[in-house]
Amino acid sequence: MPSPQHPGVSVVIPCLNDAVALEACLASLAAQSQQPAEIVVVDNNSTDNSAEVAARFGARVVREMGPGIPVAAAAGYDAAEAEIIARCDADCVLPPDWVERIAARFAEEPELAVLSGPGRFYGFPGWIGPVITWLYLGSYYQAMRLALAHRPLFGSNLALRAAVWKAVRDAVHTEDAEQHDDVCLSAHVGLDYRCGWERSLVVGMAPRAVLGGANLRRRFARAFHTLAVHWRQEAPWERWVRRFRGTAAEAAAPATD
Repeated sequence: MPSPQHPGVSVVIPCLNDAVALEACLASLAAQSQQPAEIVVVDNNSTDNSAEVAARFGARVVREMGPGIPVAAAAGYDAAEAEIIARCDADCVLPPDWVERIAARFAEEPELAVLSGPGRFYGFPGWIGPVITWLYLGSYYQAMRLALAHRPLFGSNLALRAAVWKAVRDAVHTEDAEQHDDVCLSAHVGLDYRCGWERSLVVGMAPRAVLGGANLRRRFARAFHTLAVHWRQEAPWERWVRRFRGTAAEAAAPATD
């Protein structure tokens, strides 16, 4: 439960046929220093026992039959009841202070709308995991920063105020299964809301994203598709102009006590 000083946190986990990984994820949530107000597992038409695993850990199961992570994540955000919505993936293993640190950061910064942090691949021996993480996520962050004109959110490790989700809900592309939902959300909040980055708030991730050429090709194809959709609405150079105008306006604003 939240402390008197901290807001409640709903944890949303989209899941499709990921019972084994989900069990490890939920076990890491059960060991949190601050328990979430609720855990919402979105069963995206699984054919394994993911829903049973979720129920065994006391999670609320929301069923979403529409295909794809965007609509599944949106269903979880819509169902969440706490002030803060945290999101991770079913194959994440969360540090024991993950919920507490998210809640504390939002409590300390009333203007903070969205918070995100990095991930680190587990399951590799020695130095290989950190190097692959750096190559994969480092290139992702830099490419998306150039494309969006700001640091992107990372879907395996993000949190946002429920009020912010309600404000952008109709703009995000929830029905497009080939979009990266975190990139889409980034495009709609990154220039209009205060977004924070917590470098030391690291979650563990299964390495399947980087195992096999087909996985990598699918992820890159989705990234390009997501950017193309949003660039038709606002090109990268237009986003950079808007960012610099906003930065200049902030710098020129008079200080207040």
